[in-house]
Amino acid sequence: MSSEYPIKVQGIRSKGQKERLYVSVPMALAAAIGLEAGEEVQWELLDRGELHLVRPNAGAASTAQKSLTRSKERT
Repeated sequence: MSSEYPIKVQGIRSKGQKERLYVSVPMALAAAIGLEAGEEVQWELLDRGELHLVRPNAGAASTAQKSLTRSKERT
């Protein structure tokens, strides 16, 4: 299951603050992995050319979503 989603890193400058960099997750990728707004993630640095996005609570989030879906189906 190899897919590529090219994105650009955005730099945001605000007065009196250091520049911040933002990376957005394409909706197709978010949908494919079940990523939702507000979910906590962290970066794992493997080397200068590779980062991994780690979802420490991915199992709990998907379990909660399944429970919510089931309860809606019953009503």
